[in-house]
Amino acid sequence: MPTQGGLTSSVISKNNRSSLKLRIISASVLAPIVLLAVYFGDVAFYLMIAVALLLMAYEWCRLTCSEAWGWDMLLAALAGLGAISFVQFPALADGLPLTPLMAAFGVIGLGLAVAAVRALWKRQDMLWRVCSVPYIAIGAVALVWLRQYEPAGLILVLWVLVIVWSMDIGAYFFGRAIGGPRLAPRISPNKTWAGMIGGMFCAGLAGGALGYTAGFGAAAMLILLSALIGGWSQMGDLAESAVKRYFGVKDMSNLIPGHGGILDRVDGLLFGAPAVLLLALVLFE
Repeated sequence: MPTQGGLTSSVISKNNRSSLKLRIISASVLAPIVLLAVYFGDVAFYLMIAVALLLMAYEWCRLTCSEAWGWDMLLAALAGLGAISFVQFPALADGLPLTPLMAAFGVIGLGLAVAAVRALWKRQDMLWRVCSVPYIAIGAVALVWLRQYEPAGLILVLWVLVIVWSMDIGAYFFGRAIGGPRLAPRISPNKTWAGMIGGMFCAGLAGGALGYTAGFGAAAMLILLSALIGGWSQMGDLAESAVKRYFGVKDMSNLIPGHGGILDRVDGLLFGAPAVLLLALVLFE
């Protein structure tokens, strides 16, 4: 006769399998949409990022900005949309003593300043309101800039996605298969050092293979860079886990079955894309 512990383990295992199945189904629906937008680029990619920005602003502000969060969401969304618009439509920066990318970061800085002033005026918690604009906008700007970059925009964005996705998948399976010491037990108890190292290994191999095929450089260098970018993207996951733990929630929202919210899916991308943007500026500009 099964023990109570055995029954509990069986239920947990069944729930885990069900959750994984739901995650796979959701990913199977969303991935083709994302990849098509990446492939076509231009306005299609811009609109996808714009929609994601609106949803991220909603999730972040609804959770972190207690009272009158709709105004905080509006500010974050407008700042983010304004920033990516300067990158997508460079003509908007004509007449300004700034490049489109500089103008985009100027809009982010302005949004941050307005958020701070509003928080002081309303005597509200400033930290989360000030963080909202750069947190959701910098990664979005990086992605739009990378996709606009000629002639390698498509491959650069695919490179980011492959690195971040490989990191996530590798960390999940290596962490579950090996277990061991926790990476950050107070922030995210389920993450392990085995998962981190395994994820970086997968990110290095996948990103290195794609980068080498695309002619970005030597294989060894690309494997190392991909692994490091993958590891950095995991810091985005941990940062969001810290926010969710602070507010006592499991997911940022329930918009995506099995995955939580948009921010739950792109937390690594919000850190990985700016890293690749910086790398591209150093190597290509």
